[in-house]
Amino acid sequence: MTIRAARAADAAAIAAIYAPAVLTGTSSFEMAAPDAAEMAARMARVQDRGWPWLVHETMGTVDGYCYAAQFRDRPAYAHSAETSIYVAAAAHRTGIGKALLMALDGVAAAAGFRQLIAVIGDSGNTASIRLHTACGYVHAGQLHQVGEKFGRLLDVVYMQKSL
Repeated sequence: MTIRAARAADAAAIAAIYAPAVLTGTSSFEMAAPDAAEMAARMARVQDRGWPWLVHETMGTVDGYCYAAQFRDRPAYAHSAETSIYVAAAAHRTGIGKALLMALDGVAAAAGFRQLIAVIGDSGNTASIRLHTACGYVHAGQLHQVGEKFGRLLDVVYMQKSL
């Protein structure tokens, strides 16, 4: 198992990992799954700013990813990052998510971030809430019924970790 910086060649695997969250889940509020080209562009935007985008590989196969990008696009937020993490369905509950989030701490700090903020779509996403709690994040708030997907009104949970 390896955690490393993502490369453009990882974009198809990253898109494949993310697609089920978009198409069948509520952890992402996107409605259409981005293709590999779009994921490569997103990755480049993050990495070009010096922010981290990591992948987890098992036996040469990318099975999870995470990244940190400035929380809001204003100078006052320069040291606060929103994090995102997705793990391939076949690799859920294997420790990959925890390994990725813990690895993100060091590279996010090296990029100048002091606060990490998880914006968890769907307050019913207990797996993500448990994962973030296990990695040292604390509950920082909840917005009620701010998203709608699959005919359901959804909450957003904010969790925060100080580096």
